[in-house]
Formats: sequence, C-alpha cells, structure tokens
Amino acid sequence: MKKLFVAGLAIFSVLNITAQSKNQIKFTAKIANRNSDTLVIKGNNNFKQVIPINKEETFVASFDAPKGFYVFSDGTESSRLYLIPNSVVNLTMNAKEFDETIVFSGKGVDESNFLAQQALRNETIENAFSKEPAEFAAILEAKEKTDVESLEKGNFDPEFKTAMKSNFERFHEFSVQNYESASKANKMKGKPSPDFDYVNYKGGKTKLSDLKGKYVYIDLWATWCAPCRAEIPFLQKIEEKYHGKNIEFVSISIDKAKDAEKWKKFVTDKNLGGTQLFADKDWESEFVMAYGVTGIPRFILIDPKGNIINSEAARPSDPALDSQLNTLLK
Repeated sequence: MKKLFVAGLAIFSVLNITAQSKNQIKFTAKIANRNSDTLVIKGNNNFKQVIPINKEETFVASFDAPKGFYVFSDGTESSRLYLIPNSVVNLTMNAKEFDETIVFSGKGVDESNFLAQQALRNETIENAFSKEPAEFAAILEAKEKTDVESLEKGNFDPEFKTAMKSNFERFHEFSVQNYESASKANKMKGKPSPDFDYVNYKGGKTKLSDLKGKYVYIDLWATWCAPCRAEIPFLQKIEEKYHGKNIEFVSISIDKAKDAEKWKKFVTDKNLGGTQLFADKDWESEFVMAYGVTGIPRFILIDPKGNIINSEAARPSDPALDSQLNTLLK
C-alpha cells in the first residue's frame, strides 16, 4: 500500500462503530508469500487480535469484536476490513501483490471486499499527482463517482454506508491537499535546497551547507509522532546498509523547545544513528516552512551540490528508497 493511503487509514479511526460485546467472528486467512507468521487485527478502544499461523500454514481464529472498521497487518503492509457480528470471514491474498489480490469470502464480507476495491481506486489518485490540475480533477471526479455508484448498488450494512459517505468527503479534501503538496514538491525538484543551522545532539550546530559533496537524506520527525517512530527501525537498516557511502542521514526533530531534553533522552535510549538535529522553531522553523511541511514524517533527498532530488522522498520502509539509493551510490 502506498504511503499516502497508509496515512489515510487514520481517517477511519474516527468512524469505528461500537456495538455490544461478545460478537463472535470466525476468521481464516490463507496468504501466499507471507511476510510474517503472525497476522494482527486492530480496531478502536485498543482492540487487538493476534493470529499466529498454524501447522496447515493458515491463520485461524474465533474472537469477539464489535461491528465496525478494523485494520489487519502482516507486519509489513496493512489494509482495512469491516467486521459484522456472527460473520465468517475467509481472506485469501498474495503478500507480494498485497492490495491487488485481497479477496474475502464467507458470510458478512461484502463491506470488506468494497474496502479492498476502494483501496485500489484510491491508489489511482496518488498516481495522478503528476498530472495537470484539470486532468487530476477529472480523475478524482471519476473515481468519486465510481465510489458512490458502487456503494449505492451494494447490499451493505446501513451504518457502513453512512460512514463511507462521510469518508468520501474526507478523502476528497485529503486528496486535494496532497495534490497541492505534490505539485509544490515537483516544482522544487532540481533547485537549491533551503539551508538550516540547527543544534546537533553531539554538540555545536550543523548546517546543510556543511554537508555539500554528499547526498543528504533528511528525516523530519518528532518524539511524539507514532508513524515517525515506526520508521526508525527501517531507517537504521538503511543507514547500516549504506554506511561508508557518500551519503549523510540527517534526522531533524521538530519537537517544541521545551521538549529538547526529552528529544536528547530519546536519541540516547534508542541509540539513534546518523546526524541528529533539533529545529529551532518546531513547525515554524524556516527550513520546515520552506518545504511546506504539514505532516510528518517527511523525507527529503538532496544531491551533493545541494540541489533537491525529491522534496517528498520515499520512506525508509518503502523499497523504492533502497532502489533509488542503490542507483545513486553505485
């Protein structure tokens, strides 16, 4: 699943529909080329169901879950499903083609199949971010029309339909905002990056211009940001792989000034590598504002001359980053 819509999963957290407890779900999943021997289903109110693989290489569990939206994950990628009391949910998929191969069968699964298909339609919007404004607007309008028609034709749970209509509105706003951000990013490509001069965890201050002659991969993050923290293990692996190569990995915290000590402790406790910096004015730092940052984590890739390669670079967890760095650093 692409990064835009991984972030978009959060939209559903406010839509989860609670119901009476003790609503049993019978769940089975058969996953080809699986990434893990454990499948995890999460929902509102700290709901978490961990399903280990059995001897038949199938994920099987019976559990109680209120009606509503959930996210399942194999530890590498995630997708959504909708659980209804007394459902029998059978999932089949190929983890190498995660979104494209998800199919639910059984009882009470129409809503989950709708979500799987909608995820594919959502990705067409991200792929259209490079289009001209009029073409992007036409693609978004066509996608939304298909969403609405598919929802109206289906025999879906009424509460699901109400929640999805609200989600369509949120997704429209979300897509327009991200299109505008992507357009700005494309315009910055090849131009000199704004500079910074920030406090270094190891002492003194570090400027971006100090790093000319190297590729620079910048991670804008904060200690309070869960998605940022989730990227840390992947970033550490990338740093280790390209250690000694002509690249500097720079993490810039946009925590508030009052949390500087908290940031230092986090860097120490997590043994963070690379160059660890602390922005001077959190979200209002000139470097952050120059890139139009409205959400984190945000990754930026700069060439040895100080020019922007990508102002919205791939995340460490995205294989596309490793592929790009491997090409640049040969």
